Amino acid sequence: MRRPAFYSRSPRTLPPAAEQAADEADAPASPDAAASAAPNTSTRTGWQPGRRSFALLIVLSAALVTGAALWAPRPGSKVLTQKDIDAAVLRTLQTNTLPSPAAKAADIIRPSVVRVVSYGEEKNTPEARLQKRGRNLAKGKPPDAASPPGEVERGVGTGVVIVDKGVILTNLHVIAGADKIKVTFFDGLEAVATITGVQPENDLAVLQAQKVPDDLIPATMRSTADLRPGDQVAAVGFPFGIGPSVSAGVVSGLNRSFRSPEGKQELGNLIQFDAAANPGNSGGPLINMDGEVLGIVTAILNPTQQRTFIGIGFAVPIENAASAAGSPPF
Repeated sequence: MRRPAFYSRSPRTLPPAAEQAADEADAPASPDAAASAAPNTSTRTGWQPGRRSFALLIVLSAALVTGAALWAPRPGSKVLTQKDIDAAVLRTLQTNTLPSPAAKAADIIRPSVVRVVSYGEEKNTPEARLQKRGRNLAKGKPPDAASPPGEVERGVGTGVVIVDKGVILTNLHVIAGADKIKVTFFDGLEAVATITGVQPENDLAVLQAQKVPDDLIPATMRSTADLRPGDQVAAVGFPFGIGPSVSAGVVSGLNRSFRSPEGKQELGNLIQFDAAANPGNSGGPLINMDGEVLGIVTAILNPTQQRTFIGIGFAVPIENAASAAGSPPF
């Protein structure tokens, strides 16, 4: 294939000597003079069209040969097939322990979960006495050890941050009658909180923390419209003040009703679940496996007076909880 000519970019004006040579070339000359005037190509050092393109072609050819040598399979090496890749992935899954769905969900919601403590005159209700015994046992104290003087913890529960400015959802019975409320955030920051709203018919209260962490992460709320019995859920909170603790289970039923042991209040349209919950879980989030809040844990059913979990818990749907905080429903 004929190679196109390269053209120099230098001016086409010839120097005087070159003009004289050109004039002489135009004049008639004898064959001997023409032979003697022929240039010696072996000693010519000027530009020769095609030399640069030829050099570039050599470099490109060398690069292609080198690349082919690098990527070509070595003698005796095995070419990977899709079957080999699938086997390697399966071997990795078998030899490495992956986090459970509940563990991943808990990691998502944990920065939004807070410990809620109400202070004031110590209550003498069965639930208050049970919480006190649980707190004492968790601290290595005798079950009936007296509370220290000063601020008396009258109730411990859980809350969940729904707005990054420090708006927290919890249960009304956790903070009812308290002289002072404190919340402890995920990073350990402790702050005083005030009640900004209540919804007694759903046992809900809204708190506003006076101080919040700089990087506070609010929870994501999820509609319960497509929730079904058998869906996996987890309860995150501070049972007996210990936590944050995580328990996993499934939705046992929907649209349930619950009457308090004293018979003073009946709650309706509740989510029934079997993830373990105990005093202190109240006000905490019930979440799906994406870490989204489906409801607020509010009660457990126990036909005895022990107030401990035997397999049936209840949560207020997040639609009701969001309306308590003034957020629009889904």
